[in-house]
Formats: sequence, C-alpha cells, structure tokens
Amino acid sequence: MIASRACSRRIAAFLAFSIASAVYGTSTPSAQPLVPQMGFNNRNATQCGDEFNETTMRDIADKFISLGLRDAGYTYINIDDCWANGRRDKQGDLEANPKRFPSGIRALADYIHQRGLKFGLYSSAGTFTCEPPRENGGFPGSLDHEKRDATTFASWGVDYLKYDNCNHLDIDAQQRYTAMGQALRGAARPIIYSVCERGENQPWTWAGKLPVNADSWRTTDDISDAYTSMLENFKQNVVLDRYATPGHYNDPGILEVGNGGMTDTEYRSHFSLWSIMAAPLLIGTDLRTVKPDTLKILLNQEVIAVDQDPLGIQGRQVRDVDGIHVIVKPLQDGGRAVAVFNENDTPRDVSIATTVIGLAPRTSHTLRDLWAHSQVKGADTLKLQLAAHATAMYRIRED
Repeated sequence: MIASRACSRRIAAFLAFSIASAVYGTSTPSAQPLVPQMGFNNRNATQCGDEFNETTMRDIADKFISLGLRDAGYTYINIDDCWANGRRDKQGDLEANPKRFPSGIRALADYIHQRGLKFGLYSSAGTFTCEPPRENGGFPGSLDHEKRDATTFASWGVDYLKYDNCNHLDIDAQQRYTAMGQALRGAARPIIYSVCERGENQPWTWAGKLPVNADSWRTTDDISDAYTSMLENFKQNVVLDRYATPGHYNDPGILEVGNGGMTDTEYRSHFSLWSIMAAPLLIGTDLRTVKPDTLKILLNQEVIAVDQDPLGIQGRQVRDVDGIHVIVKPLQDGGRAVAVFNENDTPRDVSIATTVIGLAPRTSHTLRDLWAHSQVKGADTLKLQLAAHATAMYRIRED
C-alpha cells in the first residue's frame, strides 16, 4: 500500500510537471519533478569522520530499501563535504578521496542507481569547500571551474548538487551561482540544483529565477538538533512562502529527526512544519541505527503526502498569535492541509474559526488527523488541546 501511494504521487507530480512545462517551458535537459526533494544527507550522521566512506554510503542505500524509505518516496542519497581529494588531478578535474572512496564516485553512483535511487554530491561556490583545511590542504571548490565540474558531475551520474558558499573571495553571490546554474543546464544530465547560500544576500529573492534556476535554496543558517534551532529556522522560513513556486523551494535545513536532541513531540512538529512548508525532506540521522519511533515519524505517509502534493505550493501562515501558529496549504484535490503549532513551553487550549483557514461559514467538511490517522466531521470552530511544542496536522475536505 505504501508503494502504491508513493507511485501515485510520483505519477501525479510528473503529470503536473508536464502541464507546467507545456505552458511555461523548462530549462533542463529532461523533466524534473515539481515536488520537493526527499532523501538523505550524511552531514549530521557522519560529519567528516572515518565512517564517512563508500561502505557507509552503500549501507545507507541498502537501508533505504530494507526500512521502506524508498517506497515511501525518499529518493536521493547525498554525500556532503569531505568526499574530494585535497587537490585536482593533472587535467584540473575533481577526484575522490582515495581512502574514503577507493572505487570512485561513479561506482558509488552506480550502486545507488541500481537500487532505484538517485545520487547527490556537494561542492562550494568558492575556491575551497566549507570544511577547515585537512587532508593535503583542504577540499577544492568549483569557483571558476563550473563548466568543467558540471561535466564531471554528469559523467559520474550525479543527480543532485548541493552548492555551498564558503571561500567565495567576496565575488557577487548571484554571479557565482548563475555560473554553476548555467553549467548544470549545459551538462548532459539533469541535475537538481540546491543553492546553499544564505544570509544577507537573500537567495530566496533570486535563486529560483533564471539565469540561476535553482530547485531549492537555503533560507536559514545550519540547523542543529535543538528545539530552539528548529523553531528559529521555522520562523525564518514560514514567512517566505511568496518566493516558493512549483519546482523551486525554500529550504530551512536538513531534518534533525532522530538525532536525540529533541523529544518525539518536537520531532513530529519538525516533520509536520517542514512538510506543510513544502520544504525538502532530507533525513539527517544515521539510518544504520535508527529507532522505531524515528521511523514512525519519517514514514508517516499522510504527512509526506502534504509535502509532496503535486501543486507544489508552500503553506501560508494565517495566524501567529501568542505562540500559536496556523499554516494552511492548498492541495491538488481541492482540499487543504492545516498545521496548528504550539511553540510555547506549556500546553494551550486553542480555538480556530474555520473561516481563518479559508472555509466559508457553516461549510460541511471532514477533518483527517494526519498523526492519529482518523477523521471526524468538522465544525465551524476547530478546538484543540495542544501539548507544549506540539503540532496538530489535518487534511480538510469540503463535503
């Protein structure tokens, strides 16, 4: 059943893309999905430690299958910083660190592709990447090597590029990110472009447009495994809904779900809020040791379906009063998803008129609770008891 629902979402997303492409055109060699990216990034799980190597990443690919993540819609297995050798080869090409990836990046990408998954890589729009110098003097970035590196990425079978912002020599951000965006579009393979520039240059105002044409862009600093960090990134991202469009998404950071610094209630809020904001869902916990309660959150198909809805619209915050946030996201079937989040450190009784979430007065409707997996007939006022840091999430359909 999980597989069939995931398949249905992908088919719907492809049809939505096909329609949009016919109307607006597309600048990539072949169709890319309009829904946010789902997958895994190793940064939180391994950092640049000894366990960051091809064996670990192959194990992660196998876990995608055995844990049901691939069938739930998680697609990309992305490796972060520290994968490269400390210098380019004699031809000026990037090459893999021979200790971490003795078989090479192409072999790892092939292993991942053979399992019905996609492969992501990392670079920086600067002379070096973001990790401090190590292993022969640091890791080369792609500044002034954009065409060469994009060609290399395509030849390796890369499907996704996370492009960071370190050691940029104070060169204009739009100039640097445009160069890579154009190089990727000129490569012989469609590659998702994830811009990791954040801060004063406000990439949400330009990254999703031509000539950069990013699929997603960071809107916040790096997230950490703490409620305060998650809350800060949520607040920064939720107000930027007008900048997200189908196929081009605000990204508040990698998921921390399962890393141990928050409660399960807070992790459910984290997952719910990222989903209703149509954010990329990139798992950041170690899947080799993942706990059942964490998997229960990450595999909640009803919440995932909100994030992956083919309309590709970020939810809009319609209420932010006394620490209670209400976010509404229109859905392709004509319904809407609603998240009600209590950021306070104490429980709250909450009453929300359904007119606030866009229903006409006395409209007959049904509420589907996406965490309790149950539904009830709706009333003109939604009354909730929310625990501290909890989020209630509903799918609402007019009868």
